[in-house]
Amino acid sequence: MSLNSLIISTLKPLGVPVEPLNYDGNEDTYITFFEFNQTSQTRADDKEIKTKHSIQVDIWSNGDYTNLTKQVKNLLISVGFVRRMETETFEEETKTYHKVLRFNYVN
Repeated sequence: MSLNSLIISTLKPLGVPVEPLNYDGNEDTYITFFEFNQTSQTRADDKEIKTKHSIQVDIWSNGDYTNLTKQVKNLLISVGFVRRMETETFEEETKTYHKVLRFNYVN
């Protein structure tokens, strides 16, 4: 299973759209994600054995996304992601709240 498929299937029970990179739909609340870094985690005999993927998950909403954020974290952690940081902002142009979550995943 690809990393994108893992993220999408893991977050599907939340009932909000989940898309890599960009969402073009009409929902007020949705999730996008992307891989911003990939590095060798473990090497042996000059071969990469494990890869570390750094993923950013963005929650976009016109309302309170506190519970959704908690659910996203719990679901991704349950399948092996490790949360590294989070922050939030308000997109003035679109009047949209934006939660940024960053995770590492090793496979």
